[in-house]
Amino acid sequence: MTGAPLFDHVEIHPVVLPMAVEFRNVVEREMILIRGPEGWGEFSPFPGYPPSVTSRWLAAALEAACQPLPEPLRRTVPVNATVPAVDPETATALVVESGASTVKVKVADSRDDEDTELSRLEAVRDALGPGGRIRIDVNGRWSLDEATRRIEALHGFDLEYVEQPVASLEDMVILRTRVDVPIAADESVRGSVDPMMVVEAGAADILVLKVQPLGGVWRTLDLAARAGIPVVISSALESSIGLSHGIRAAASLPELPYACGLGTAQLLAGDVTSEPLVGVAGEITYREIVPDLLGKWRADTATAQGLMRRLREAAELLT
Repeated sequence: MTGAPLFDHVEIHPVVLPMAVEFRNVVEREMILIRGPEGWGEFSPFPGYPPSVTSRWLAAALEAACQPLPEPLRRTVPVNATVPAVDPETATALVVESGASTVKVKVADSRDDEDTELSRLEAVRDALGPGGRIRIDVNGRWSLDEATRRIEALHGFDLEYVEQPVASLEDMVILRTRVDVPIAADESVRGSVDPMMVVEAGAADILVLKVQPLGGVWRTLDLAARAGIPVVISSALESSIGLSHGIRAAASLPELPYACGLGTAQLLAGDVTSEPLVGVAGEITYREIVPDLLGKWRADTATAQGLMRRLREAAELLT
């Protein structure tokens, strides 16, 4: 369809999935599913990402469609539920519906204040019960001093870890000396030309690894092996096709000390399969996904053209 050799032996299917709740200003997930000789891949970079970034997402999609993936070491993967910047009632419903014992809560949204975030966290704690684990995701939006103060103020929630509390590696290093809560790196990993810089700088206790932004399952597993610190495989808000590749990566790791951030199908109001990859009692069992609802969610002509343009731009950096 694109005229590029990369796509000579694949099928391309642009689709749009509705979100059940708004997530970081996203209300629909636009994507291209790619079918190749080894199965299905997904290309679903967020709007606004340049080709230098989306090319890695395309590499991951083509890998899944055209190359054998590693054999899993386990069948089931523990997953956390994800609570976006929503009201306490919605937060409670998401936690109860998930059945998970670990929840990642989004904070530092531009529409939130500290009281709003506290109410959301309290709702999650009440829904989880005393044995549940809470981690928060800041997306690098706190300053160093604010991160220090806020993490100390949330001491009563016994946070499992704080994901990307500040933006820079330098501030991550300093923050680790100021607080007792483990620090996880996400944007510092996928936004770096060399993700190992995070480890070498001593900027994180945990790495959050996402298959599409890193360029595929094999690259994700290679980085996990070299890191020497715990990793958490997480979703980039994909359909069940993309999630299956995250589950495949997590199931191929020698150890899984933390629940993975792969329970995000719950945030979609529709999926490309009638049997989506949703968690049951905080676990997802790895299986191949058959996208039998492509026709239902087929992108309209204008959206498909925009997706194809992004695909071609990404492909130019791979050829």
